[in-house]
Amino acid sequence: MAAELTWEAMGTTAHLIVVGPARLTGRGRRRIEALEQRWSRFRPTSELNRLNARAGEVTRVSEETRLLVQRSLEGWWLSGGAFDPTLLGDVVRAGYDRTYEEIGPRERQPISHFRSGCDGIVLEGHDVHLPPDVGIDSGGIGKGLAADLVAAELMDAGADGVCCNIGGDLRVVGVGPDPGGWTIAVEHAWNGAVPLALVGLAAGGMATSTTLKRRWLVDGELRHHLIDPRSHRPAESGLNHATVVAGEAWRAEILAKAVLVNGEEHPFDIVGGTGSDVIAVTEDGKVLATEGFSRYVGATPLPRRVAGGRGPGPAP
Repeated sequence: MAAELTWEAMGTTAHLIVVGPARLTGRGRRRIEALEQRWSRFRPTSELNRLNARAGEVTRVSEETRLLVQRSLEGWWLSGGAFDPTLLGDVVRAGYDRTYEEIGPRERQPISHFRSGCDGIVLEGHDVHLPPDVGIDSGGIGKGLAADLVAAELMDAGADGVCCNIGGDLRVVGVGPDPGGWTIAVEHAWNGAVPLALVGLAAGGMATSTTLKRRWLVDGELRHHLIDPRSHRPAESGLNHATVVAGEAWRAEILAKAVLVNGEEHPFDIVGGTGSDVIAVTEDGKVLATEGFSRYVGATPLPRRVAGGRGPGPAP
């Protein structure tokens, strides 16, 4: 038997499926809510905000936050800097200074003193030293890492299978509710309810990064939350969507962001040698995919294009 639970968490929708004891869905929800309390930059008392406030000093952190910092540094290295967890100041200056639901058009951009500086972070045991004026944003990696942690913990607690999906960053493990593993829909903003692809996973992680959903206006200029570390501005790469299948959700999230930032000219160079596969969409709707992605969709061919022009305007 499979039990499901859907609720709002980490600024998005969480969907948890447990094959096995139904009570484990409640345990999974409580765990995600606890991680959100530790890692959210929108909660004044969060451990992440305390860490950022103490930039320039050594701060002792919990095991979960130590792991978040460790995975963030690994992601920065893995992506060649295309993913940078210290772009908090740039995200705020782009206009993402409050929860997405609270963002509206504005005449001037917010101010932040935070600067990037991932290469200066020192992690020793549970002690973290951020360079002065450097702040970490848990962003998408927090969702992916939370999905990984919850899936593993629920399996240890007696589940036969788990799918933990937090806003499109998901981890599946164990048996699915139907024979043949887990089937995951890849959605694109222009396609409405029609999936871009149906991905079959026995186990592993999947994550999607897109510039089409979290958008707003600052002084009449369209902004989004995906920052290019090279320009320190919202990315303009020629891609608007990337979905990555990898062994873990946090790694899939890192690589999805890196593919989207690096752009359409050489979109998949970043995943070479990682054992991961990607499907991406260009601004004019062309669908691109790594050769290995076909093994996740069976005999169903991927569409060549997605209709929709250059995408919808900002949500506000």
